Amino acid sequence: MKDETKMWLDYAAENLASARILLKSSLFNSCLQNAQQSVEKLLKSLFTEFSYKLIKTHSIAKLRQVLKEQGIFIDISEDDCDLLDTIYLPSKYPIGSVIPNYQPDAEICGQCIAIAEQVEQSVKKILEEKEAM
Repeated sequence: MKDETKMWLDYAAENLASARILLKSSLFNSCLQNAQQSVEKLLKSLFTEFSYKLIKTHSIAKLRQVLKEQGIFIDISEDDCDLLDTIYLPSKYPIGSVIPNYQPDAEICGQCIAIAEQVEQSVKKILEEKEAM
């Protein structure tokens, strides 16, 4: 694994750990932001590892699509991508939101953390398979 890939994974792991702590502290906006950032960094780690041009986007759906076009399939549904994409700006800034019920709560945070954990496992599996080749 490339050193830069490892850095992306370390940052993603820190975001995910932060999301868990923030959920326990009922700091839901920050929890959502960290869960989304974890997934974004996990996906971008694959761009680095496979030497794809890194695209400047926060869209999980866009990152997933570009990886899919390269033959890399991440275990995340379109609905989950849409959910994470809808929380990016509202979790950072107090603007109108399209997340369910506007105000984030423990349930939506738990769902987003579970998505991040699923993506983490998917990315790790892809990287392990690459190492085995």
